[in-house]
Amino acid sequence: MENDPDFKLTAEKLKTLGQKQMTKEERKKRQRALDDLGVPNFVQFWKQKAEEKTGIRPSTLTRKPCEQMQINIGLYCNQACNHCHVESSPKRKEMMDHKTAVKCMEILENSPSVTILDLTGGAPELNAEFRYLAARGKELGRDVIVRSNLTSLLEPGQEDTAQFFADHKLHVIASLPCYSAKNVNMQRGKGVFDKSIHALLVLNSLGYGKQDDLQLDLVYNPLGGFLPPPQVPLAEKYKAELMEHFGIEFKQLFTMTNMPIKRFVDFLYRRNELKDYMELLVRNYNLDTIDGLMCRNLMNINWNGQIYDCDFNQQLDLQCQGESQNRLTVWDISSLDEMADVKIRTDNHCFGCTAGMGSS
Repeated sequence: MENDPDFKLTAEKLKTLGQKQMTKEERKKRQRALDDLGVPNFVQFWKQKAEEKTGIRPSTLTRKPCEQMQINIGLYCNQACNHCHVESSPKRKEMMDHKTAVKCMEILENSPSVTILDLTGGAPELNAEFRYLAARGKELGRDVIVRSNLTSLLEPGQEDTAQFFADHKLHVIASLPCYSAKNVNMQRGKGVFDKSIHALLVLNSLGYGKQDDLQLDLVYNPLGGFLPPPQVPLAEKYKAELMEHFGIEFKQLFTMTNMPIKRFVDFLYRRNELKDYMELLVRNYNLDTIDGLMCRNLMNINWNGQIYDCDFNQQLDLQCQGESQNRLTVWDISSLDEMADVKIRTDNHCFGCTAGMGSS
C-alpha cells in the first residue's frame, strides 16, 4: 500500500497541507462546488441500474426491520484526524446528557428487533454517559459495539476503560488506518501509531482478539482520494505485519471508503480533486451493495437526540422527517419500530457507500 505511487503522492501533499482550517467563504465555495459537480441523483441512478439488471424499476429505497441503534454520543475527541467525517477534536463540546441517554435506552428496550447497540463519536468512551449506555445495553441483552480510536484508552482517567470493555464483553471496532507508523502519524498526528499499538497490546492482554467473546476488529480507510484495496488480502497483510512486529492479534479488518463530506471534502477541495473523486465513486458504483446499506436496517441518533438514517447524514444535517415534515427526535417516538415507513434521505455522498465493495 505505501509503495503505491498515488498513495505516496497523496501522503506527501497531505503532510504539506496539514490541518489548516478553511475560512467560511472557502466552505461556501466548497459546498457550491460539490453541488455543481453534475453528480447523478443517487436514487434515480440506483433505479436506472436496478432496471437495467432486473428489468424491473424499483419504486423507493425501503427500510428493513431495524436491527441496529447507533448513537453518536458526542463530538469530543482526543484526536483531530484529517479524514474525520464528524470533524471531531479536543475543542468540540457537543456531548450527550443523561436525560437523553436514558430516553435512548427506553427506546432500545421497546425495540425488540434491535439486537445491536453501536456507540460512536468522537471518542465515545470519553463521554460521561458512555458507561451507562454500554452497561444498560448489555443489561437489555444487546450486543454492544464501541468504536474506539485506541489512543483514548491511554488518556488520563481512562486507566480502567479497557477493563470495562472486557468486563462487559463489548465488541471493540478500532480504527487503525495503516500498519506502519509513518502513514498513521501522517493522518492522525505524531505519536499516534505508538499509542495505538500500546492500546492494542493492552486489549490483547485482556483477551481481546484471542477469545471468541472478546471481539476486536480493525478499520482501514484510505489516506487520499482513492478506493480501499480488496478487504481480504489487506486483512492478511495487516495480520501478518502486526503479528510479526508487535505480536498483535485481531479478528477482522473492515475497509471503509472515505465519505465525501466534512474534513475529507475540505481536503479534496483544496487539491482540486473533488470532481475526480466523485466521478471515481460513481464509476465504481456497485448495485450489489444496496441490500446491505446501513440506512436500511440501522437508525442513528446524535448527541442531542435527533434521529438520522446514518452517521453520515447526521453530519450533513439530513434529519429524518415525519409525515408533516417535522424533524424527528427521540422525544417523538417510543420505539424504533415507528420509523419503518419514514423515508430514507439520500444525497450525492451516498455514492461513497455503494462504490466498490461498499462501505456500510
